[in-house]
Amino acid sequence: MSLLDTKNITPRSLSFFTALAISVINAVLSLLVQPKWYTSVLVFFVTFIIIYSIYYYTLQRFIYRKIKLIYKFIYQTKASKKEEIFYQHILPQKSIEQVSEDVAKWALRRKMEIEKLQDNEKFRKEFLMNLAHELRTPIFSVQGYVDTLLNGALEDENVNRKFLSNANRSIDRLVRLVDDLDEISKLESGKIPIIQQSFVIQELISDVYEEFLLKAKEREIHMLFKKGTERPILVYADEQKIKQVLVNLIENALKYGNDGGTITAGCYVVDDKSIYIEISDDGPGMSETHLPRIFERFYRADRSRARAIGGTGLGLAIVKHIVEAHGHTVNVRSKPGVGSSFGFSLDKGEG
Repeated sequence: MSLLDTKNITPRSLSFFTALAISVINAVLSLLVQPKWYTSVLVFFVTFIIIYSIYYYTLQRFIYRKIKLIYKFIYQTKASKKEEIFYQHILPQKSIEQVSEDVAKWALRRKMEIEKLQDNEKFRKEFLMNLAHELRTPIFSVQGYVDTLLNGALEDENVNRKFLSNANRSIDRLVRLVDDLDEISKLESGKIPIIQQSFVIQELISDVYEEFLLKAKEREIHMLFKKGTERPILVYADEQKIKQVLVNLIENALKYGNDGGTITAGCYVVDDKSIYIEISDDGPGMSETHLPRIFERFYRADRSRARAIGGTGLGLAIVKHIVEAHGHTVNVRSKPGVGSSFGFSLDKGEG
């Protein structure tokens, strides 16, 4: 492989070898015209100096202008004086292949940005569609009951209270939906402060278990702690926000779990800084295809069953935002016929 074929050839090297080749040719030709060695040497050096200077200057200016134009296109920020020095003295030393690599990297970044925008647009469309559906159901329900009452049912004592009660439940669902959307928006914008303190996570889980005790008894679902994780563990977090996380996870386990099943909470010390909390059930579980999207707003793994059970479809989205507001992540493991486990980590508390 010759030097001119290398990827790292510079304008200076290219000018040198071009001038050298032309100078040798001129020197040889001068010998044919006047066969004196000193004349050939003089022709060689004069030709080399002239060709090298002209070629190098022209090539340098051409490459500099082209490269500067390329970098103006791929970089959005205006160059400072220091960066102008970089463009004038560093960039011209780059080979065309190196500039091509920079452009390829820029193109890849743009491609990823476009794909992200396309995904966001798809998510936005799905979100608006789901939001319209979630709003339409209770609104149409209220509208139907109100129209029926206005058309004469208001005077019928056998149905008027029932219709008003049903309309009120639909309004309550609308209020919960708006409240949940408002809370997610505030969590995303950071408007809801996270007030952290140390507390025993098992005590908080026990409180939530106590709140759902009657609902669990109705379906004979047992709420337990995983053996070996009963020892009190301190976490450093916003107690009320984490209670909301636990309420959503345990309520979902009760809603979708099997009658006579079990809900198990486990608390584990990961290291000196982190505690891992997991809420598991032995319910129907979910297919692996649903897991990457389960924390999206309004996403439901089993839409038909979810509609029958009720809820706003925002519970897991709120869980995700609260945990991320604490600087941690939430994850899910599930398998059809086995059950589901939702886990999240928190900072370790000090006592």
